[in-house]
Amino acid sequence: MAEFQKILIANRGEIAIRIMRAANEMGKRTVAVYADEDKLSLHRFKADEAYRIGEGLGPVAAYLSIEEVIRVAKMCGADAIHPGYGLLSENPDFVDACDAAGIRFIGPRAETMRALGDKASARQVAIAAGVPVIPATGVLGDDMKKVRKEADEIGYPLMLKASWGGGGRGMRPIQSADELEEMGWMPLSP
Repeated sequence: MAEFQKILIANRGEIAIRIMRAANEMGKRTVAVYADEDKLSLHRFKADEAYRIGEGLGPVAAYLSIEEVIRVAKMCGADAIHPGYGLLSENPDFVDACDAAGIRFIGPRAETMRALGDKASARQVAIAAGVPVIPATGVLGDDMKKVRKEADEIGYPLMLKASWGGGGRGMRPIQSADELEEMGWMPLSP
């Protein structure tokens, strides 16, 4: 694959500015996208080119619009997209859309995101790669007796973690067996 020359940064603010700085040091042209609410944001003016996205959408929806980001990338001739972090950076559908449009995605492949998107699957990938992991259960079912047994086998204290989600959301420390049901453990819905 040929080296890319023009990078669209599918993010905003300081994140976009840092990516632009690195791209400029590498001799790459940069393209900013901005929601109407960010029309005076510094990242818009630091880029070589800037285009508004998401007309009629709110600012978050604008930056999450895969169609809008791809539209601008194709319109301006960007041959790569850097997502920054947050927003579209962990969306495998965005990677697929970039691939379908012939635009290089700077980041992990879609199948990697899908394999690592949920914590239970990511744990299995780590184990298969020989990475040491701490003791844990698989995804918990709705049989509380089995959940208690698995917790006892691992030992307390425990950390209850949602298999989907990130940034520490959904994590609850459990100090003892008495706290297991008190801490809001809920069976997973299929």
